[in-house]
Amino acid sequence: MTNGIPIFRQWAPEWLVKIILFLVILPSIVLFFLPLANVNAAAGYYGSEPADIQFAVALFYAGYVGFYSLERRFFTYLAAREYFILITFLQMLGTLVCYLTHEVYILFPIRFMQGMLFSSTVNLSLALMFTRLRSERAREVSFSVFFGLLLCAIPFNNFVTADLIDAHNFNIVYKAALFSFLPCLMLLMLTMNNVRLNVRFPLYKLDWQSFAIYSIVLCLTGYIMIYGQEYYWLDDMRIRYSVIGIAGLGAIYILRQKAMKHPYIDLHIFRFRNFKIGLVVLFVMYICRFASGVSNNFFATVYRFDPMHVSYINLLNLAGLVTGVIIACCMILQKKRIRYTWLPGFLLLLAFHVIMFFLFDVQGDEHNYFVPLFIQGLGVGLIMVPTIIYSISSVPVALAPSASAICLAIRYLGFCVSIGIINYFELWGKSRHYNAFQDHLTLVDPMVRLNLEKQSAYLVAKGMAPEQAAKASYKLLVGRINGQGQLRYGMDYYELMAWVIVGTLLLIALFPYLNRTVVYLRSRRLSPA
Repeated sequence: MTNGIPIFRQWAPEWLVKIILFLVILPSIVLFFLPLANVNAAAGYYGSEPADIQFAVALFYAGYVGFYSLERRFFTYLAAREYFILITFLQMLGTLVCYLTHEVYILFPIRFMQGMLFSSTVNLSLALMFTRLRSERAREVSFSVFFGLLLCAIPFNNFVTADLIDAHNFNIVYKAALFSFLPCLMLLMLTMNNVRLNVRFPLYKLDWQSFAIYSIVLCLTGYIMIYGQEYYWLDDMRIRYSVIGIAGLGAIYILRQKAMKHPYIDLHIFRFRNFKIGLVVLFVMYICRFASGVSNNFFATVYRFDPMHVSYINLLNLAGLVTGVIIACCMILQKKRIRYTWLPGFLLLLAFHVIMFFLFDVQGDEHNYFVPLFIQGLGVGLIMVPTIIYSISSVPVALAPSASAICLAIRYLGFCVSIGIINYFELWGKSRHYNAFQDHLTLVDPMVRLNLEKQSAYLVAKGMAPEQAAKASYKLLVGRINGQGQLRYGMDYYELMAWVIVGTLLLIALFPYLNRTVVYLRSRRLSPA
């Protein structure tokens, strides 16, 4: 690619071009985590369970990861303008289907297709952006802006859609997303020339086999992590067959890549020590990234906050993410050692998990959680961008596309594992605590009987009939037990993650090579995953 090709019309100023290239990505980023805006509302609308909605997000992610390496062939085949218009039109078509359908089994393949189209949008938009940025400083800022948008997607979606979902059916969010594509499509048609950036190579010898095997492995991984605890892991035939499928297809995929002259993903990148360290840090960070989901669940079930209230509280988390990305970008520009970015980031995440462990209670004030949520966002924002740049820049430029693809796969794996861990503690840990409370709270226990009598007397004094008051007091007791189970599972989760972060901090602090490692970008053609 070259800046000599007039991709955009001459009357379009440079600042407008850059804004358009980022605006093109925004609707797809919103679409990424849109089902998580209100999982219960989405599950109710589609007549499914919450795990199905989580799997719909994982399928979008799997389509993004699986198609990333194959998409480059389409990028070189089609002219930039017609490619943009085609993928935007297909995204609008997929969003329209999501709006019209009530069946989750129609939603699943459409979400996977949307992930593939998202990969095309991101690669093309950022590739065009990078060719227009002549300095390393500008490219690193662009990295930070893109990944900052990805990080902010969930709290931003929750905030924007809370009032919509409260007043309408869940599918209204897809209608809003559908119309958000129109301004981007109009701007592209007005400002872009119909030029080709590369020599047109015919679409032959496309490695569809590697794409299919890789995508199936990714989808099965998400399926196991999301449904594993619900189906009791290997006790269920579906999970066993999924594990066998991953092992068999994974072995075929690795052998195929080693035998190919031009592999789908070059596995030689795993020879580089810094790259492997970066993957470990990225994986741990991505597990910690979704810890706010546990606190949101706690706010909704124990404190009885409505989704709008929870979304307003998460604005503090959004502010922390933005602040962390800005600080990380400044540290990258100043060529700070990577250890000076990772240590503060993981210390902040450790502080968040420890504070939340002690703050969890059946009664509390919402303002007590403002600072911890900001700290969590700040820690994630500090770690995300430097880690990805560090990993991609630790391999030769020729291997950078494969490094980007593996970083993207690790982020997907971290997302799925985080859901698996949360589901484990929520389904198994919560029931374990609930049963433990039941064993100690029986009607023959004098303290339990006294509590029920006091509650019944209070309800009778407020005008309730004695028989109804007795039943209501028992239901209130069951509700308190459920609240304690929710509280205890959250504490167990935060305790485990705190120990994981401590181990990561020791790895960072004791690994001497990191003390003299800095982060920088080495290629103008580098496209982030």
